[in-house]
Amino acid sequence: MRWAASLAAALAVATPAFAAPAKVATTSGVLVGEAGADMVVFRGVPYAAPPVGDLRWAPPQAMRWSDERAATAFAPPCLQPTPADGRPNGGGVSGASSEDCLYLNIWAPKAGKRAPVMVWLYGGGGTMGGGHLSSYRGDAFARDGVVLVTINYRLGSLGGFAHPALTASGDGFGNYHLLDALAAVRWVKANAAAFGGDADNITVFGESAGATMVANLLTSPMAKGLFAKAIIQSTGSLPTPATPLAVAEAKGAEVATALGLPGPAATVAQLRALPAERIILDRRTGFGHRTILDGRVKTRSIMDAFADGSSLDVPTMIGTNSDEGRLNGTQRVATYAMGGAPVWQYFFDYVPEWRRAEQPNGVPHAGEIPYVFETLASDRSGGSRMTDRDRAVASRVHSCWVAFAKAVRGVRLLSCAEGFSWPARSDANRKAVAIFEERPRLGEAETLRSPPNGAAPGPTSRESE
Repeated sequence: MRWAASLAAALAVATPAFAAPAKVATTSGVLVGEAGADMVVFRGVPYAAPPVGDLRWAPPQAMRWSDERAATAFAPPCLQPTPADGRPNGGGVSGASSEDCLYLNIWAPKAGKRAPVMVWLYGGGGTMGGGHLSSYRGDAFARDGVVLVTINYRLGSLGGFAHPALTASGDGFGNYHLLDALAAVRWVKANAAAFGGDADNITVFGESAGATMVANLLTSPMAKGLFAKAIIQSTGSLPTPATPLAVAEAKGAEVATALGLPGPAATVAQLRALPAERIILDRRTGFGHRTILDGRVKTRSIMDAFADGSSLDVPTMIGTNSDEGRLNGTQRVATYAMGGAPVWQYFFDYVPEWRRAEQPNGVPHAGEIPYVFETLASDRSGGSRMTDRDRAVASRVHSCWVAFAKAVRGVRLLSCAEGFSWPARSDANRKAVAIFEERPRLGEAETLRSPPNGAAPGPTSRESE
């Protein structure tokens, strides 16, 4: 009972009133969610079987049920360390988490028909975070005609792990977090129409570690044909080479040794019998690998694949914030991608007036998220301190993400709120980067700079007004 109370407190957030149950048949079984005035919401939907026991460090397996399944409460996030005093960790998660965590949440327009679908991958360094957080809620997207899906994916050494025994068994995929994302997108694609969505217009988007996952999906042969568009928000990992399988296996053997097993000689059964908490909560063993060249999920490092043109050629949005120092990889990927499907680049540089003293150099990591989702009311995003000016900025930013999701094939100009037109980058149009300040404007990619410590935030003066 104490665990249940802790979980309820960790997942409790303010939600709009719902008048009636909403029932939908999926490929897994019948779900019963909640219907409001203009949207339907389904929470805690399993997209794969629990990755426990024999399914730890294995590809996610399909899950089915015969009776109607309630989908009105968020499921626990994937296992991760959280402070004992109830405060949130760096990924925004507090309270209980679980190894049984492969669930997703859906916000859909009530009368949607072939609506665009967006699948969100949260950040948190690959070790923290969850799809249930209030700053990721999809109310605004559903209001504006988009089906919004947030997912959980395995974290730390449960999400990125290799060991000689796993490789020999055939389960040595290494990138279990990416397999989770692939499985979730497959489930969404198979069931999009049931929620009023368009299976042929799925956008995968994420921030930080989630953005790295999006980039990895764009450069994975297993993702071909699964989604139509991608958004990469604020990742500094684009230039980082993936870990060779042999190196990851050696690290996995060290993890096994640290947990009392016979290192490289440990068996798959012994590895899977370890208490999950020991794996995740031990500082020597918990972090895991973000990207492993396992030869199946990943065959090329991110930047290598973009450079040689082997990445998926889909419309892409990519950007960073003004006080992150993460422009290098963003600029290179955007430039590589210009030769194929359209690519839109942004630079987020709006700091609320009441926050400028604490953020003098610009927008920090993750600062764009509540504007993208229009979730400024959540305590994590500022809550009651947010002003009408801030809310107007959020409306403008959010409208550009919606415009990207709704864009049809061949479009190279996004029409956002209040008449802001955002062209795709090209050699012929150098001033095509969206600079999100109080009002968006266009600037040159080459002039973007993350400000040095103590300097004024924002792009340089060479950009167009």
